[in-house]
Amino acid sequence: MRQCGLLGRKLGHSYSPAIHAQFGPYAVGYDLFEKEPEELHAFLTGDEWHGINVTIPYKKAVVPYCHTLSETAQMLQSVNTIVHRPDGTLYGENTDYYGFQSLIRQSGKGIRGRKALVLGSGGASVTVCAVLRDMNAESVTVISRSGEDNYVNLHRHADAQIIVNATPVGMYPNNGQSPVDLRLFPRCEAVYDLVYNPARTALLLQAEELGIPGFGGLHMLVAQAKRSSEIFTTSCITDVKVRRIEQNLRRQMENIILVGMPGCGKSTVAAALGEALGRQVRDSDALIEELAGKAIPEIFAADGEEAFRALETEALRELGKQSGIIIATGGGCVKREENYPLLHQNGRIFWLQRNISALPIHGRPLSQSGDLQAMYDARRPLYERFADVVIDNNGPLEDTVNAIKEALL
Repeated sequence: MRQCGLLGRKLGHSYSPAIHAQFGPYAVGYDLFEKEPEELHAFLTGDEWHGINVTIPYKKAVVPYCHTLSETAQMLQSVNTIVHRPDGTLYGENTDYYGFQSLIRQSGKGIRGRKALVLGSGGASVTVCAVLRDMNAESVTVISRSGEDNYVNLHRHADAQIIVNATPVGMYPNNGQSPVDLRLFPRCEAVYDLVYNPARTALLLQAEELGIPGFGGLHMLVAQAKRSSEIFTTSCITDVKVRRIEQNLRRQMENIILVGMPGCGKSTVAAALGEALGRQVRDSDALIEELAGKAIPEIFAADGEEAFRALETEALRELGKQSGIIIATGGGCVKREENYPLLHQNGRIFWLQRNISALPIHGRPLSQSGDLQAMYDARRPLYERFADVVIDNNGPLEDTVNAIKEALL
């Protein structure tokens, strides 16, 4: 079998190879084919590949090269999966339809009879709209920047019950951006965001805050890859494997974030975890010093705590965008509420607890300047607010590491 892979223009952060490695094996693997528009014709008419997935900006551009289209691809005039047939012709399919349909079903939320709002009018939007209509939504309205229904007159659709983000707004590296304010939609029952990096976009974080069920795009990505793999290999793959691959990928992508009082052992635990799990370890205090060009005590002495906290937020914004790393934070990062989404967007937050009497104060400006018990009492509700898991770190280091590893399963 010739090469399988993903065709697109910029593919540096694609998860497709990791997913297809688990669906395969393909005889010669799964590669990334980054092509400029002027290279598209030669690539599609060549014979170096057997099957390809297609991503932006080429899902419509490849349609004329396909001798045969599936019924879905024909309807949508958008192709994201192509195979070379034995006779040399190309067959085009749209497995994004299958992927989004699977995401809806996996979420357990009803579409029938609901008013749906689809943000964006690109190729992904066309697929989403087709699925929603086929699942008997009462109405499907597309919101675009310049159409009749746009972001200026969203109030006309305040009764929307289903909202789907089919735009790249909020996608890495532009984390933190959201296409709409969900407070405009008091009847909203579910939010779907096709973006899968970060795991929780700003839109999904707001949905979580408002108590609205929200669902990211990772399941759709894996489900459409499953259907593509079936086409590449003419085999059948069970949904059980889809769930297992999604869980594995989610664990690999998820950051492990350590919070807790100064001196509670975050850096030590992070280093041991990194060695045990084979993950990169990043320390927010080290990045702060790099950004400031001076040591943390010097920052406090010269500029004060507020300047330090601003630098800390900048550091957490950079670290929180990354995936699959271990982050040791400063003891006071919980003092700024805006730091929570920066950490939560891609990670699980572990609160390391250690007895106050065992906390060192040397080299820690705030610990040296006041009552540690009073500091803990003030910060405790903040740690509780941030934490997904509480870990006792009063025993052997190995016990702490094992407790975190068990929580990750």
